[in-house]
Amino acid sequence: MKAIIDRETCIGCGICVETCPEVFELDNEGKARVKTEVVPPGNEESCGEAAVDCPVAAITVE
Repeated sequence: MKAIIDRETCIGCGICVETCPEVFELDNEGKARVKTEVVPPGNEESCGEAAVDCPVAAITVE
């Protein structure tokens, strides 16, 4: 599983970081970024939740 963030769409609300800190973090511009290329085992559900909860649908999970 892989997470992708559309940085143009991201508003930096931080919901993804709160929901799945193992995969997401905010960068120095205040926008979310993916910390790891592949979602670590055991974090698939929370990563999917972050994608669903993103208010601007900036996260895609493949």
